[in-house]
Amino acid sequence: MSCVSYSTANHSPRRAETHPLTWRLRDDGKPVWLEQYQRQDGYAAARQALTQLSPQEVTQRVKDSGLKGRGGAGFPTGVKWGLMPDDELLNRRYLLCNADEMEPNTYKDRLLMEQLPHLLIEGMLISAYALKAYRGYIFLRGEYVDCARHLLGAIDEARSAGLLGQHILGSEFSFELFVHTGAGRYICGEETALINSLEGRRANPRSKPPFPAAVGVWGKPTCVNNVETLCNVPAIIGNGVDWYKGLARRGSEDMGSKLMGFSGRVKHPGLWELPLGIPARELFEDYAGGMRAGYRLKAWQPGGAGTGFLLPEHLDAAMYAGGIGKVGTRMGTGLAMAVDDSVNMVGLLRNMEEFFARESCGFCTPCRDGLPWSVKLLRALEQGQGQPGDLQTLEQLCNFLGPGKTFCAHAPGAVEPLASALKYFRGEFEAGIAQPLSQALEI
Repeated sequence: MSCVSYSTANHSPRRAETHPLTWRLRDDGKPVWLEQYQRQDGYAAARQALTQLSPQEVTQRVKDSGLKGRGGAGFPTGVKWGLMPDDELLNRRYLLCNADEMEPNTYKDRLLMEQLPHLLIEGMLISAYALKAYRGYIFLRGEYVDCARHLLGAIDEARSAGLLGQHILGSEFSFELFVHTGAGRYICGEETALINSLEGRRANPRSKPPFPAAVGVWGKPTCVNNVETLCNVPAIIGNGVDWYKGLARRGSEDMGSKLMGFSGRVKHPGLWELPLGIPARELFEDYAGGMRAGYRLKAWQPGGAGTGFLLPEHLDAAMYAGGIGKVGTRMGTGLAMAVDDSVNMVGLLRNMEEFFARESCGFCTPCRDGLPWSVKLLRALEQGQGQPGDLQTLEQLCNFLGPGKTFCAHAPGAVEPLASALKYFRGEFEAGIAQPLSQALEI
């Protein structure tokens, strides 16, 4: 497995002042180990937090910064930390890093773990101090073999240097960190399914409440954060709240920078750290270089397979949650995919829904039965054997599997691209009906 490349095409030089996540990346793509990381101010923010700030002050800074979860849901990180009970009797608390990056077309966390493992460790160390968590786990996608090797090596380095273990940096705080590789289930991206899997149980989501902040892994208070989210914490502590807010483009309601990318038949597919609020057109044209010769942009998804399709005219939307929300879908992971004019949307959706149907945990009926039903209908339409009423049935399924109608958010995310494709490319679905509805009524 080769390391993820950080594209530098049409990219300004990486600097600590503007690219807090990526400025330390090596040009050769190799991991930044402890010696180099410390030469570049690594663990300086952790030292500041553990020796100069209280856990409450660290939490307040993260809350004031406006940092939101970078895994797709976008919940305010500091607010989530504040949900952890402040009862000193509950001395066993856990910090879990969600590194189960199985969203199709998403690869940002892999870059950080493969090439900057100490950034994640430092982010978890500071976060654990704020949460008063004595133990942390990185729940890692099992296929990320290089990530596992590099994280384990970095953890060993940090422990040998006194940056993990007992009385870290001469403080009273102690923290142990472990890597746990999963068996490969998309549903583990849901935090309570992740917790169940970590405990050795079937990866089904749990009923909420109680929420993990109160009753999480092994029944103890638990906080679950995404890799990229945790990697933002050292820069916020080291550089301050006002600096972090200033990274975003004017008008963005979300603060900081974000790893964004574009894949598909674009000239320069890649991954970049960019200010939140950047227009999608700038990402597509200036960074990804637009479409390759001979191809035209037909549609695009802003942030993974679980986000709705948009049209070329939507490229003027700003890349932050509210900006993408204005054009009818979600920011998601921020890694966009371009669909070119050679792609049939029915076949593309059939492929996507097959994935989502296979990855359903099977706990609730709408998801367990509804997603395979959509695959069956899409397969028939793709083969030109669809029946009158199939499109109406697909639309009903999108409604039945929508937000608030299933046990977790898996099914709503699965049908969002289907609903948008039916809206924008209905003619391609109608072309798969073997007998037009008018002829069927005459018979």
